[in-house]
Amino acid sequence: DRPIAVLSAMRESSSHHISVKGGRFLEAVAQANTIVFDKTGTLTYATPKVARIVTFGGNEESEMLRLAACLEEHYPHSIANAVVAEARDRGLTHEEYHSQVQYVVAHGISSMVDEKTVLIGSAHFVFEDEGCRVPEGEEDKFESLPPEYSHLYLCIAGELAAVICIHDPLRKEAKAAVRALHELGIDKVVMMTGDSRKTAEAVAAEVGVDDVYAEVLPEDKAACRKVIMIGDGVNDSPALSEADAGIAISTGAAIAREIADITISSEDLFALVTLRSLSQELMARIHRNYRFIVSFNFSLIVLGVLGILPPTTSALLHNMST
Repeated sequence: DRPIAVLSAMRESSSHHISVKGGRFLEAVAQANTIVFDKTGTLTYATPKVARIVTFGGNEESEMLRLAACLEEHYPHSIANAVVAEARDRGLTHEEYHSQVQYVVAHGISSMVDEKTVLIGSAHFVFEDEGCRVPEGEEDKFESLPPEYSHLYLCIAGELAAVICIHDPLRKEAKAAVRALHELGIDKVVMMTGDSRKTAEAVAAEVGVDDVYAEVLPEDKAACRKVIMIGDGVNDSPALSEADAGIAISTGAAIAREIADITISSEDLFALVTLRSLSQELMARIHRNYRFIVSFNFSLIVLGVLGILPPTTSALLHNMST
């Protein structure tokens, strides 16, 4: 009866806008005690907007935004789209005056403008990988960047030129959904993000997750112990493929949906709570049915051996119980 129970659970999942590629993934969801969320597009709405632009080295704000938009328009990511949209809203048109655009996955973009190297991306990319520096005398300004925002760093010729502060609002149900997952036996809820530790910890405190990993790369996300992984982007694909059950948000990248074992069409994180409940109910039913069928058939065998039940009656009762 196991296949029937699994098919029934998969069918019920689809009625809640949850697509499951196989019964073993429902079993993994039921047995998991750790769940890992990627932040952007999963715990947040993936509708980021530019909140502030902090310039360095005497650069002009609109010119830095214009340059950032010129680079970011080549990258189909929600944060890149936010930069391009902000430039458009401010009426900052830009021409293609750069060359040799190179995108480094989960890091940033490198290009050449007026024979100068221009970089835009994460702090890890511009400061650690590329060796950029904060202009002399502006260290305090750099340290006081607001931690509640994600930061996009723009560097020109090895020196920080601007920091674009991105606000990506949390899903309104995120905190309640995390609490509900805890109540369903998930003892560790983890958030992973490429953001800085300050930004990550600010979000984690608001949502109520148990642990947070900041400034992680795609390969780092895949290296965690086998758990449920939830993501929506290209950067999450390695982790989705490595997890016992990889769950993608349907509004995310196509490759994430293709690789994931389960896709959630709902925009509400409580679909995860529903999935967990259904998975647990499925496993409980399978175990309950297994215990019943073993004990019932054993009773039929005993009664048959004792001559109380004839073989035809035993066969009939066995088929009826199945």
